[in-house]
Amino acid sequence: MDDQRSTHLDDTLGLGLGGYAWLPALRRRRGPATAVHTRLLGRRTVGLRGPDAVSFFYDESHVRRRTAIPEPVQGTLFGHGAIHTLDGDRHRHRKAMFLSLLKDPRRVRDLVERVGQAWDEAVPSWAAREQVVLFDEAARIITRGVCDWAAVPLDDAHVPEVAADLTSMVDGFATLGPRHWRARRARGRRERWLSALIGKVRAGTVTPPAGSALGVVARYTEADGEPLDPKHAAVEMLNIIRPTVAVSWFVAYLGHALHRWPRHRSRLASGDMAYAVAFAHELRRFYPFAPFVGGVAVKDLTWRGEHIPAGSMVLLDLYGQDHDADLWPRPYDFEPERFLGREPDPDELVPQGGGDPRTGHRCPGEDVTVALLATLAIRMARLDYDVPEQDLTISLRRIPALSRSRFVLRLVSPADDDDVIPPDRFAARSGGKSWLSPLEVKES
Repeated sequence: MDDQRSTHLDDTLGLGLGGYAWLPALRRRRGPATAVHTRLLGRRTVGLRGPDAVSFFYDESHVRRRTAIPEPVQGTLFGHGAIHTLDGDRHRHRKAMFLSLLKDPRRVRDLVERVGQAWDEAVPSWAAREQVVLFDEAARIITRGVCDWAAVPLDDAHVPEVAADLTSMVDGFATLGPRHWRARRARGRRERWLSALIGKVRAGTVTPPAGSALGVVARYTEADGEPLDPKHAAVEMLNIIRPTVAVSWFVAYLGHALHRWPRHRSRLASGDMAYAVAFAHELRRFYPFAPFVGGVAVKDLTWRGEHIPAGSMVLLDLYGQDHDADLWPRPYDFEPERFLGREPDPDELVPQGGGDPRTGHRCPGEDVTVALLATLAIRMARLDYDVPEQDLTISLRRIPALSRSRFVLRLVSPADDDDVIPPDRFAARSGGKSWLSPLEVKES
């Protein structure tokens, strides 16, 4: 009966109520099945999980993204006409532009250094403030750093409003309430802003440095030799800047993790970069970010004996895979050590999607995310601060998830370079409501 209900009844409401836990819960009810069948918005939907599912999903002869992204997501998160809505040669040609900017180690290093500098300049002012909301401060710091790196002119006075718009686009993509309309307005403002800037570059009144993101996007031409119109060029500029600022979610989780497990602080504060990278990978595995990605079956398919009809929505369960006990022993334990001495298999660790970033839809900015988190983890571990009483629970029903308080600090002071703060000091001084599970809800 459960199988027939999951196959024939629409479960859009279940997704709204379950959030990240929705697909894992369907899988549990289905038992040992390799795929779960349901309906979303009346459309047949199949959910997959596992490394071989990643390979299957990102094969364009099986699943395509072009018609799969709903308009509300395009109108807030990605933008209309964005690279995420393309397939085949058009996608690969435009993807090469992103890869030239986000996969070059020198460019990644330059971006990380600029964000690190922005952090170092911002932190001394925190000491004079009654409290600091880490999520908001991280968004402003990363906005300042990435715009500087991209050669997008942005004076200090406008950083807070630009950061607020960039985070609103991410925060409102998965809801139809006030957050959604705030995200749409934010996207409109930032597309107009960047479209005007790109027009100035093309008119010769603004000259960005050679090789900068602004210069590369403004001068990019499609495979047919035609440039993107200013609006679509602005969309793709935002698809470089916005995901970088979305690392703010993980920075808030970074504060959350150091508060919950202060034993990691000393090793991070020592500057152990290998450990910091492992810590960054575990942050991305453990904490909720993207619940799933979706595409459309281009023909009748079979996966592990399961029939997937042509035209069905196919979902790759990212959160469920990153907490699959078959892949990650003790998946609800936070253990950076699981990534020490080895690079994660890209078909196993999929917090931002899977596949090959050079040929498929995998996020080309993963290297940036890991590098930013590693360098900011070291800096965060070297801060002295209190964590006042606040609500630190994280609901998996909210997409994108975030601790309710966005992680508040007070009495912040940078530690001296040689001063490693004892972990038990934080255990004794930290406040906050009790931690539930490891998250407010696991998969229920």
